[in-house]
Amino acid sequence: MTSHAFATSGNYCPFIPVFGPPQVMFERGSGTELWDVDGKRYLDFLCGIAVTSLGHSNSVVTAAIAEQAATLMHVSNFFANPVATETAVLVDQLLGGGGQVFFCNSGAEANEAAIKLARKFGGRGRHTVVSALGSFHGRTLAALAATGQPAKHEPFQPMPQGFKHVVFDDIAALDAAVDASVAAVLLEPVQGEGGVIPASQEYMKFAEKICHERGVLLMIDEVQTGYGRTGTWFGFEHYGISPDVVIMAKAMGNGMPIGGIWAKKEVASVFKPGDHGSTFSGTAIATSAARATIKEMQRLNAPQMALEKGALLTSLVQALPQVVSVRGRGLLLGVELAEGIDAKEIQLQLLKNGLVTNAVTGTALRLAPPLTVTEVEIREAVGIIAAALAGVRS
Repeated sequence: MTSHAFATSGNYCPFIPVFGPPQVMFERGSGTELWDVDGKRYLDFLCGIAVTSLGHSNSVVTAAIAEQAATLMHVSNFFANPVATETAVLVDQLLGGGGQVFFCNSGAEANEAAIKLARKFGGRGRHTVVSALGSFHGRTLAALAATGQPAKHEPFQPMPQGFKHVVFDDIAALDAAVDASVAAVLLEPVQGEGGVIPASQEYMKFAEKICHERGVLLMIDEVQTGYGRTGTWFGFEHYGISPDVVIMAKAMGNGMPIGGIWAKKEVASVFKPGDHGSTFSGTAIATSAARATIKEMQRLNAPQMALEKGALLTSLVQALPQVVSVRGRGLLLGVELAEGIDAKEIQLQLLKNGLVTNAVTGTALRLAPPLTVTEVEIREAVGIIAAALAGVRS
């Protein structure tokens, strides 16, 4: 029996059911295009949720992984490897220098590392992390506790202590929350899973100011917004702020699982040998993908691509009937639909018609195509969206 038959059999599924039934089984991809096991073509305007920002099977990243797989894949962290070292330097340079990097495997792991760093920085009694309602920081237990979505907490109560949630973009609420018990403030520049909602300039500047004045770490979660996605290398750059810790993953390896945190050197120094680690921290194979991704993004000027193509996609989608607004930055967009339109139903219709998106809320679609998406592909995708909305209207 083929793997396809196993996965679609009504009697057997090999996976623990945490994702629900799969809508499609994809077999291969190239650039913005995907093909399922039946040979049907799709345009991918979700990118594995902002992961394949250089497109599927990017030739530069693929070649780097293949070469590294034939050279050295993994040694323990008792030893160094040149690929991880160079990649850490590249990451530090993107963030302005003066920091240090810890590599891990995912955004959730990166947030876990940041939370531990904040607790070590603050010490007992000053270990609380303040984050925003509507935020998403991961599925591991501490990252989930930081996530400002109470419904996701309920199945796993009691949650770890030491977390406060405040209304997003509310200066007064943040001011009141940052008391003597707080070690860090953890914010997304654009709440991705919360509905693609950018923070205001005033809010982020206030967060920086209050953290500096009260000796609290400002930690910015760039898992979804990082690596050019919003039109700058990292989303916090839109606000002219200087975070103490930056959390990253997703697009970092263009599909290779890798995440990490960057921290200012004086903050990173609170971690001592044995305080944190990971068997797969900074493997040569994962960091080869990250190194190739960063260098290719630099060559292409990925942030500028996101700005230009994001502006085109926004203007075309905004012009569609039954689209109330388009929010977000660069090529991370939330499309708010007219009252009475179910975003999930539209997302399923789009998938049927060959366009991959997702319903990020009950009334909004999330669009996050590769930064390498072409104008022709953007116009094709908007045509598919227009047809789906016209079908609802009729």
